[in-house]
Amino acid sequence: MLHKNPHLSMRHISDEDLVRYADGELPSHRAAEVETHLKACWDCRARMEDTQSTITGFVRAHHAEFDGQLPPAAGPRALLRARLAQLDSERRVEWWKRVLQFRFALPGVAVVGLPLIALAIGILWFRHATQREWRSATALFDTGVAPNRGLTPGATREVTISEVCSVPHEQVVGGVSDSLRQKVLQEYGIANARPEDYEIDYLIAPQLGGTEDIRNLWPEPYRDYVWNARVKDALEERLHELVCSGQLDLHKAQHDIATDWIAAYKKYFHTNKPLSLSS
Repeated sequence: MLHKNPHLSMRHISDEDLVRYADGELPSHRAAEVETHLKACWDCRARMEDTQSTITGFVRAHHAEFDGQLPPAAGPRALLRARLAQLDSERRVEWWKRVLQFRFALPGVAVVGLPLIALAIGILWFRHATQREWRSATALFDTGVAPNRGLTPGATREVTISEVCSVPHEQVVGGVSDSLRQKVLQEYGIANARPEDYEIDYLIAPQLGGTEDIRNLWPEPYRDYVWNARVKDALEERLHELVCSGQLDLHKAQHDIATDWIAAYKKYFHTNKPLSLSS
């Protein structure tokens, strides 16, 4: 008389449990049940091997695509941005090819393959969205919202606190000459600019000791950007108030606005976006 193997009568292991078993995420008692079942069930064992093969292939593709691609942190920032843009462009093409080719190379694991393909696409979308936000932030340095530090490091004059605070802010800031305006635009590679498009702005404002020196000037856009010339004007007024009220050292104000005026705005207004948007 033949004895029926009780494990063969068990319901087949679900795809989810196979994946969790492969990743070591099942509770110990359930993992033991799955392991016992796999020893007795050819069908589930074959599906398990396909699942492990699929995961292994996906991980290898992931590492081959992303590991070791970024340049050293000490490398030039411009080179880093260019490399990230190149990688993003390649990923949008190569990842779809790899996922689809890998999927159709395993016709016998359609049920197992679909969840993993969905996982791969989800990871791809997340990384693409993250890179897009990072590029959006660094694009500030390409569009003129933040100055090119190589062209505009900032320049100051010797000035006392009494001189800084003796004249109201609105009476200190004046426009630069047409010849200097054109020289700044030319240095930044901007041609045929309308007066209403750019303000030739002082990186360190005159009321904070900045000078009308080309090293302290850059073309800052008026419109179409969140961090525009009017937002920076508000920061300059805020720093002027803090310096003149004794709450902020003048050299500290000069350093912060010259290093990263957007970060300075967030710091001194205690917000991550301009107050005009917050309101």
